[in-house]
Amino acid sequence: MAMTHDQVQAQLTAPGQLFEMEEAKVGGTTIRAWKHAPRTFRDLLQNSRFQGEKVFLIYEDERITYEEHFRRAATLARRLVEDYGLRRGDRVALAMRNYPEWVVAFSAILAAGAVAVPLNAWWTGQELAYGLADSGARLLIADAERAARAAEAGGPEIPVIIARGPGANLAEVMGEVRADVTLPPVDLGPDDLATIFYTSGTTGRPKGALGTHRNLGQAPMTVAYAMMRATLLAGKDPAETTSAERITLLAVPLFHVTGCFAVLIPTIFSGGGLALMYKWDAERALRTIERARVTGLAGVPTNAWQLLSHPALERYDISSLGSISYGGAPAPPKLRERITELLPGRAPANGYGMTETTGLAIYNCGTDYAARPDSIGLPLAVNDVKICDPGGAELPPGEVGELCIRGPIVISGYWNQPEATAQTFVDGWLHTGDLARVDEEGFVYIVDRAKDMVIRGGENVYCAEVEAALFDHPGVDDVAVIGVPHEELGEEVGAVVRRAPGSDVSADELRTFVRERLAGFKVPATVWFLEEELPRNPGGKILKTALRRRVLGS
Repeated sequence: MAMTHDQVQAQLTAPGQLFEMEEAKVGGTTIRAWKHAPRTFRDLLQNSRFQGEKVFLIYEDERITYEEHFRRAATLARRLVEDYGLRRGDRVALAMRNYPEWVVAFSAILAAGAVAVPLNAWWTGQELAYGLADSGARLLIADAERAARAAEAGGPEIPVIIARGPGANLAEVMGEVRADVTLPPVDLGPDDLATIFYTSGTTGRPKGALGTHRNLGQAPMTVAYAMMRATLLAGKDPAETTSAERITLLAVPLFHVTGCFAVLIPTIFSGGGLALMYKWDAERALRTIERARVTGLAGVPTNAWQLLSHPALERYDISSLGSISYGGAPAPPKLRERITELLPGRAPANGYGMTETTGLAIYNCGTDYAARPDSIGLPLAVNDVKICDPGGAELPPGEVGELCIRGPIVISGYWNQPEATAQTFVDGWLHTGDLARVDEEGFVYIVDRAKDMVIRGGENVYCAEVEAALFDHPGVDDVAVIGVPHEELGEEVGAVVRRAPGSDVSADELRTFVRERLAGFKVPATVWFLEEELPRNPGGKILKTALRRRVLGS
């Protein structure tokens, strides 16, 4: 029989249960936390070894079991400590496609007590060089393509391990992988730094988000609670959420918060399987679902739409697919209709999270999703939310303001950016920059993005960064970057440009100029030229609403 939210939470969080909560002191603030969560990533990795010969990673024809993954990660961790002299707190950058080596390297870095710095594999050489320099990385582990790209850009002179590429592989670095290998000794606690994930900043420079071992231990528990809550609310057997046959197809990069924190870490925690793809390709995904008997797809709405709209869909058996989860961008109504039409009985789900929340913080699924498809759901049990006015005062239900989140998954701040940290993290509350409202029952609705950002197929593109690149062109006098609605991607990048006097620069020239400086997904798909000045308010800020109305008619 279906239960209410209050009944579900009381049952799942009761004393002695897996999701029992306790109070924890973090940064001077008392929060709720999962009592039985792993204290550090090392604990999570050690526990994963009990899965033994169960397949963990699937990549094309490669299969890696949990035992094999542990041995490789432990062996590499020892090499990092013994051969490269890494110590607790040293930063190690990671730049590669979704290869199994990414997972092994990430695990090894954390197991050695170092700090993993995953860099965007789509970045240009200049962007990679910035990430290496800003983080102070002592070592780079990369595939051959990313290593060459960073070297050509003149990045910091640090040792580089080529994990995969022509004539190079991680096995050569690891050497003998012994069955009796153990993790290198290191004293770590929950509040020690574990990760630096770069998230684009509104000032045009990426910010390094500081994740702790507590964040990494709490995050998979939060995801597991979300799944269990959804199952009980649907009146189903909780055993369904712990199926040994669960295999997730990862449709987004591992360097993303969704790929790492919402999928990889929870997979390790639950003992499921993870199917990786070199890059997203809808037909290859269909083939993988059929061959690997994938049970869940995790990505952004664009992935789900392209999969279910592919002309080859009927040629593949995807009957094993039991769930499609997405986040990172609003889901168009036609996607929900498509899932219901093609996968009857499968529950679409939507969630809200960000790099600063170590992934999932709010979740909507099942009957709640059907009743409130425009809501991101209810906060998960250890998290609190509130809606604040510009002065920081809490607003009542129904009022629109800034969404603020508190909980054990909220990161500790930004790397070497005390001002940004002080502005974003206030008295234990994360100020997300998203405008939202909460209804009387506690369901959260995102109304708009206060931060000036375009979400292109789940990729965050901060307008200021693209504007800064365009302003570097001598033919540009003024510029504003906006989001352009797109059926598949949600939004594309658009630029409104006022040419410098005497300039006849073309749209193609500007796109080429930006492509040489920024990743391809940040390049404007559309460029408009205006003769008059761009509209601004008295404070000099461009009125983008008026600008959108001018060029888009809406």
